Amino acid sequence: MQIGIPAETVAGETRVAATPETVKKLTASGHTVVIERGAGVRAAYIDSAYEQVGATLTDNAYTGSKIILKVRAPSGDEIKQLEANSIIVATFDPYRNPELDTFAAQQVSAFALELLPRTLSRAQNMDVLSSQANLAGYKSVLLAANEYQRMFPMLMTAAGTVKPARVVIMGVGVAGLQAIATAKRLGAIVEATDLRPTAKEQVESLGGKWLDVPMSDEEKARAAEAAKSGYGWQPGEQYIKDQAAIVDKAVSNADIVITTALIPGRNAPRLINATTVAKMKPGSVILDMAVETGGNVEGSQVGETVVTANGVKILGIPNIPATLATEASALYARNVLNFIETLFNKEKNLVLSQDDEIQKALLVTHGGQVLLKRG
Repeated sequence: MQIGIPAETVAGETRVAATPETVKKLTASGHTVVIERGAGVRAAYIDSAYEQVGATLTDNAYTGSKIILKVRAPSGDEIKQLEANSIIVATFDPYRNPELDTFAAQQVSAFALELLPRTLSRAQNMDVLSSQANLAGYKSVLLAANEYQRMFPMLMTAAGTVKPARVVIMGVGVAGLQAIATAKRLGAIVEATDLRPTAKEQVESLGGKWLDVPMSDEEKARAAEAAKSGYGWQPGEQYIKDQAAIVDKAVSNADIVITTALIPGRNAPRLINATTVAKMKPGSVILDMAVETGGNVEGSQVGETVVTANGVKILGIPNIPATLATEASALYARNVLNFIETLFNKEKNLVLSQDDEIQKALLVTHGGQVLLKRG
């Protein structure tokens, strides 16, 4: 079966959906792989590396391909290049994607990788959100450190003692945990908060301090239920007030703040407001990892560094995994390869089945219809 790897067209997207490593495995399984010339160059995967493992270079990877692999879903005229009854595997931002009807009209079976059931153990090696968030958490600390005009670790010199940086991490998922670990390795004092009480042990195991917010028994039960899905929950009014007070105090005293909170299918929750930012010290840095979906921080702007009147830098850096394109592509491509393998039976025949819980969860268009419930 022919599998096509087009170049990414979204501005700033440097990743590629297949690497020489995964192409070699695909060709070994009997597939024909065609890749658009230059598709991997920005991730340091050159054309000749693909040719050496059996891929064919082409000017149009859509032509003749039964399966298309991408990082970002095709859009506009790209969708028209998808052949009828073909399969597209990519990240779709499905709840916000306005073109799902176009994919359906093109008779395309579209798999949105973000919808992977994170509670399924057999799906863990396909989890693109986790693999990319891990890298983003690490790089976010380095990006913030680059803008911070002081040091992270404590340093004792003949000229005096340099105090360690105080870092606050808001949202302790995969990205948040990696950010905590990275900031600690750089020598910072780290505090963290999350809507899931179960995250406390993880924070403390990495050497961070847990910012505790009192919870009612009802809220504890709701948080525990939400934890089963791996995501946050919607807290009550009192909890929000208590959290705001604790966050306000911690952020006001912080040198660096990194926010990571995302809610699938919805705008990012607002965690830090302008009044709190106004209390921070000049030279402090906030990196809003959720800036592309509305932002956790009031005043953050996509692709911009906003400097407030009191000298605080708010970094709105989009698509942080793309700043680690080589490694991000390697992990993403392995995730995709693991998913692709579920589409074939033991006889290596393509089998699309909505009885398979992974396929059913990811399939957003099929048979001319949009299957995703966007209610």
